[in-house]
Amino acid sequence: MHQLDGARYLRDVAQADDLVCRLVAHHSCAFIEARNRRLSDQLEQEFPPVGGLAADAITYADMTTTPDGEPTDVELRLAEILARYGDGDLVAESIREASPLITKSVRIVSAALHRA
Repeated sequence: MHQLDGARYLRDVAQADDLVCRLVAHHSCAFIEARNRRLSDQLEQEFPPVGGLAADAITYADMTTTPDGEPTDVELRLAEILARYGDGDLVAESIREASPLITKSVRIVSAALHRA
C-alpha cells in the first residue's frame, strides 16, 4: 500500500515531520484501501489521521495531477486510476468507493483557492 509505505519511508529514512508523514499515510482516502487490505489497525496506530483543510489539500494535490505531474481534472484522474488497475482490482475498487470523498476534498480546496 503506497500511502503506508511512503509514510514509513518519510518517517524512518527521511525523518520527516510527523504531520507530513500522517498526511501522506492518509492521502486520497487511504483508510478505505487500508480497510480492504486489512491494514487499518497498522495505518491508524502508526499514523493517526489528520483532518481538515491540510488533509483535503494533499488529496487535491494527488488527484488534480497525472502520474507525470501534469494538471488534470479530478474526474479524469479517477478514470485514469480505474483504467490502469482494471475492474476487480483492490486499488480500483477502493478508489471507486473513495471517489465521492475525493471529489469532495477537491471541491473544498478549489473553493478555498478561489476565495484566496
